[in-house]
Amino acid sequence: MTESGADSSDGNAIYVFAVCGAPVQAAVEELPGVAADAPVRTMPFGELTAVVQTVRAAEFSDEAWQARLSDTVELERYARAHHHIVTAAAAACPTVPLPLATLYHDEERARLALTGETGRFRAALARTADHSEWGVKVYAAERPAQNTERPAEDVSTTPHRAVVPADRARPAPGAGLAYLDRKRGMQARREQRQEEALRMAETVDAEFQKVASAARRLRPHSPELAGAQRVQVLNATYLVAERRSGELETLTRTLQDSTGAQIELSGPWVPYSFVGEV
Repeated sequence: MTESGADSSDGNAIYVFAVCGAPVQAAVEELPGVAADAPVRTMPFGELTAVVQTVRAAEFSDEAWQARLSDTVELERYARAHHHIVTAAAAACPTVPLPLATLYHDEERARLALTGETGRFRAALARTADHSEWGVKVYAAERPAQNTERPAEDVSTTPHRAVVPADRARPAPGAGLAYLDRKRGMQARREQRQEEALRMAETVDAEFQKVASAARRLRPHSPELAGAQRVQVLNATYLVAERRSGELETLTRTLQDSTGAQIELSGPWVPYSFVGEV
């Protein structure tokens, strides 16, 4: 959705991709951005620089953006274009990425609004300089459910078995209690596996935090997204100094060997999760 009050009237608006600690025109000027009819450029404000593009305001009205949210292909195209610009800027200097579809009515309003946030931008740049974001996902293998119930027999095809009258086909004494005991045992084993998986996730998180400057725990993915027979027990992101990034793959292998966890490490990324609300 749009921010900063860009409306659906005719005319142009200023799309802001990021704020940088130094001029980055050479890094972004050849990139297409989110609009085909205007170049990506830089807009200085004070000691900082914004990476911007002039776009048609009507294409980012609330109605247009709501329609785009329901079109996954189109939404992904915009997200990729936005991320491409942010990544190019971040490769050149410390960068604060702004949310997708951050717009202002015109350049004067954009400069005024961004100048008002200078303190927050400087704090974010200082916090993330020479750092990257790394994602860590931990999975516990989900054991297939075992059917402990005895399958019903087809008496018409079972040899040497007489049909027992209904009044004589009563369960043996204690059969109901045995069934309940089996159910309780299955539940206890499931709870034990879950506790073990959560302890494993806490161990992995604690070890990664020793390397990271900051960390954030995210909501675990649903089983549908995590994949068949896998349960995600940790979805976290870490802000890691570039000088320590080489330790992460070794740490991942060590933790997999020591805990038996399935660990997915991804990165390095622009530190979206650690720039704060801007």
